[in-house]
Amino acid sequence: MTAAKPLRKVRCAIYTRKSSEEGLDMEFNSLDAQRESCAAYIASQKAEGWVPVPDHYDDGGFSGGNLERPALKRLLADIEAGLVDVVVVYKIDRLSRSLMDFSKLVEVFDRNGVTFVSVTQSFNTTTSMGRLTLNILLSFAQFEREVIGERIRDKFAASRKKGMWMGGVPPLGYDVVARKLVVNAAEADLVRHIFRRFLQVGSATLLVKELNAAGHCTKSWITQDGKERQGVPFTKNFLYKMLENRVYLGEAVHKGVAHPGEHEAIIDRTTWERVEAVKADNAPRKRAAAARATTPAPLKGLVICAHCGRTMTPTHARKKGRLYRYYTCMKAINAGHDSCTVRSIAAGEIEAAVIGQVRGLLRAPEIRARAERMAPQIAPPDLHSALDRFEAVWDELFPAEQARLLQLLVEQVSISPDGADLRLRAEGLASVVADITAQVGDRSAA
Repeated sequence: MTAAKPLRKVRCAIYTRKSSEEGLDMEFNSLDAQRESCAAYIASQKAEGWVPVPDHYDDGGFSGGNLERPALKRLLADIEAGLVDVVVVYKIDRLSRSLMDFSKLVEVFDRNGVTFVSVTQSFNTTTSMGRLTLNILLSFAQFEREVIGERIRDKFAASRKKGMWMGGVPPLGYDVVARKLVVNAAEADLVRHIFRRFLQVGSATLLVKELNAAGHCTKSWITQDGKERQGVPFTKNFLYKMLENRVYLGEAVHKGVAHPGEHEAIIDRTTWERVEAVKADNAPRKRAAAARATTPAPLKGLVICAHCGRTMTPTHARKKGRLYRYYTCMKAINAGHDSCTVRSIAAGEIEAAVIGQVRGLLRAPEIRARAERMAPQIAPPDLHSALDRFEAVWDELFPAEQARLLQLLVEQVSISPDGADLRLRAEGLASVVADITAQVGDRSAA
């Protein structure tokens, strides 16, 4: 008489999820109910060797519309580690409501030989019928989610058209009480002062400097979950957004269309229109932005201020018909030049210094040896010839081509009051060598 073959133990992981946190503090909540049903199903399969794993994979307060969930990530890690044989859920949409996301999960399951089981929708992913049923159910789950999203967007639009406040950071001058904007008297006085002073000085830079010197800050408020958000010093960007916010006229805006709001206005329409006229007269600001878009700036995005840690953006000034280009610290632009010790640097000066350093480095023996290793497809004599002729090639390149080579070669240029520090991007060297070689070859053939 042969002995009975022992059953293989099938390790089952129960995954539960609930979109909102409501009710999770109850003694027996939705996650507990899901887990209990799944545990009962696993117990019914005991004869097949099914046993639950000790770990709990519960995501309370997480949407099924994406995979960014801590318990799900732990489950996937355990699957990859070979600790799970079957994933058991109460319903498919507990695991995912997105067909695309679910297909990614199924790939992980298949790769690790893991079966997926839904307690209330009896099927598993090891059969073709189970896969067909799965895709059909997921399609309906995604359809339902999209319909809910459309309803929410429609409700939001209808509410805004009625002038209702729909959440977000309260604007300076208002508090949120019972989901409605209510005028904060002290802040409203500051808002009126800002609009009046802008009419008087006509300069956002001067007004920001004046407001910060007086110790004024942006809105301090408390979130719905009780977290305090402190105000910060004013910037030009914040000031312009404030001067363009029609909520101060007592209006609610949805997709660029203004509707009468439920809240009280802080600024009268005459003051608003005068401010609009002053902003329209500040056309040089708009012309400067347009000019920056067309003015060459080969180091754009590469230069940072060592003092502030902020990006230095291309700017320019025109004096007596002559254009002067700079790289200016964003903090100096937003909070005034007094806020930064570096402020700005002449663009031509730093660009020439960087190009000079790059030329010097490309002549260095260790860089040439690295170039040979990184571009083995180029014969060493051709490579060295290309690097020797770099200066001549550089001067013949268009500004856009020069900028592209610098973006490949330079990782960062850090500007401090003491000078500039250049950091090369080693992995870009091969591409640069290939480009230079091609440029030399084109000119030789011409």
